[in-house]
Amino acid sequence: MNRNAGKVVVIGAGLGGMSAAISLASEGYSVEIHEKNSKTGGKLNILKDEGFSFDLGPSILTLPHIFEELFKKAGASFTDDVPIRPLEPQWRTFFEDGSTFNLYFDRGKMREEIRQFDASCEGGFFDFISYSEKQYDIIERGYFNHGLDTIRDFMSFYPPGDVVHFDLLRTMHQGVAHYIKNSAICDVMDFFIKYVGSSAYAAPGFMNLMPTIQFRYKLWYVDGGMYHIARAMETLMKSLGIKVHLNSEVSAILTDGSRATGISTESGTYVPADYVVSNMETIPAYEKLLDEPRSFLRRYKRFEPACSGLILDLGVGRKYPQLAHHNFFLSANQREHFDTVFKKKKLPDDPTIYLVAASRTDSTVAPEGCEAIKILPHIPYISDTNRYTASDYKDFKECILDKLERMGLKDLRKNIVFEHMWTPEDIQRQYYSNKGSIYGVVCDRFKNYALKTPKQSPKYQNLFFVGGSVNPGAGMPMVTLCGLKVAERIIRIDTGGKA
Repeated sequence: MNRNAGKVVVIGAGLGGMSAAISLASEGYSVEIHEKNSKTGGKLNILKDEGFSFDLGPSILTLPHIFEELFKKAGASFTDDVPIRPLEPQWRTFFEDGSTFNLYFDRGKMREEIRQFDASCEGGFFDFISYSEKQYDIIERGYFNHGLDTIRDFMSFYPPGDVVHFDLLRTMHQGVAHYIKNSAICDVMDFFIKYVGSSAYAAPGFMNLMPTIQFRYKLWYVDGGMYHIARAMETLMKSLGIKVHLNSEVSAILTDGSRATGISTESGTYVPADYVVSNMETIPAYEKLLDEPRSFLRRYKRFEPACSGLILDLGVGRKYPQLAHHNFFLSANQREHFDTVFKKKKLPDDPTIYLVAASRTDSTVAPEGCEAIKILPHIPYISDTNRYTASDYKDFKECILDKLERMGLKDLRKNIVFEHMWTPEDIQRQYYSNKGSIYGVVCDRFKNYALKTPKQSPKYQNLFFVGGSVNPGAGMPMVTLCGLKVAERIIRIDTGGKA
């Protein structure tokens, strides 16, 4: 328990904000959260209507031990409070020629899948997995465990011999293609970049650490939907005495010289604080809450937004038995797809589609005989060069449905009984994400080496940031880890360097 613990105000009740709040309250800090929306969770959101239930945001749980670390701080157990189960297959990929390829945690099943698809790739595939594990282990040792933030941090922490293993001279795709010679399987492994909304042709080679997240630690489902994680964290916050103010939008972070003094809300409430933690993304926070000049914001130019998406939730009045829980319908030309979305910033003519059929695992999310289907193709963030209208998004939705029907979901349109759609503009409006991005900051070796914005403000010494735009980046476990690391930094400051 920290005897010097003071007052902390957290802006936003996303997973990063709640993680920081729980960690700090567990150490004796007085913490309150102000959330603009009507419930906690941020992008971890849920939609229920007409007997269907959809995860509006994240729909894949990985690295549950990070959540366990957080819950342990509050004297609880994640696995006791949140019912989870591993998925097999982890996901299924559909190709235009009608073939499919499954990913399994079980090595025996995975070997058999490869042998049936292309036996000549078996050795290369598992050599790639070994390479991925080395990438994960080296990144976890410093970037994850010590919360490194900058190139200087990396150079200080890692000995020169380790830097070679970051594979900085190759893109993620080049790293995959070095080991896997079958183009279809290569496309599957390239699309692990989905976790961070980036391009495998621009992300640095060390991003190939991501397959290890599944192949070592499994892929999980939360019974009843991912939102149970937010509910469990909300229960923890109540037990720790954290004050959560919903429908309380923050209008400004107040400052005095090099320090933040507190926040003000749209309702006119002033809340003083020793520390401010922003779960609003870094660039929007500096723009909207601090009104920083362009000269200051230029230092963040390299932190370009990751992609957005068109979120389409469908209640379907029939079953599609060929679907797994998680599915990908790949573009016929994956490189062209990446270039269209990330270079040209255009809607793809042939999108790669992520499709979740949670009712394959959980019968409670759809009426009997029906499917609850979530569809998410990656599309560009909102830009000034290519502005899309509601009509454009409607046409793109029809393109998606055309593709799914062509690739096996027969009469999908005829069987839709419920429909909900979100565009990048809806995402920006709901979460104040930078230009409607879903995944925070893009991973690009030429722009930022896949680094995100630092956790601590360079201008205001007691202002910190959490979330997908902040190191270590996007995804539920990473933003939760970010909250843990921000709390550690604040405690270190208050204990004179002793975390």
